[in-house]
Amino acid sequence: MKSLTPGELEVMQVLWQHGSLKPAEILEHVERPLTNPALRSVLRVLMDKDHVTRKKQGKAFYYSAKNSAPTAFKKMTQRLAEIFCSGSSVELIAQLIKNENLSEEEVRQLQELAQEKVAEPSPPRKSRRRKS
Repeated sequence: MKSLTPGELEVMQVLWQHGSLKPAEILEHVERPLTNPALRSVLRVLMDKDHVTRKKQGKAFYYSAKNSAPTAFKKMTQRLAEIFCSGSSVELIAQLIKNENLSEEEVRQLQELAQEKVAEPSPPRKSRRRKS
């Protein structure tokens, strides 16, 4: 998954929240001032990066996010783990915890979440055999 600039992410958040929209409708939901030509440029880049699709309905094009926000989040966190933590999601989570100034309540919430995860039945793991 190709990374998103802050402006691209803002447009993606609108599409994730509101679904398929025309550019004029997207502009209604974007918080910062953005011209129609600038938005169309962002949409073109998002299509080139394979984050957005468009369909023509009548005379208008409607733009949609190609992946849901949770799917995009999962892909982006996997990419962060690959780049900064040798692919280890555990190390990524550890670094996030170390770098945040967490309150006691937040630490307790994380501990509860970890305990819930431990209590979940785990799905069968795929074996990762190397080809000889």
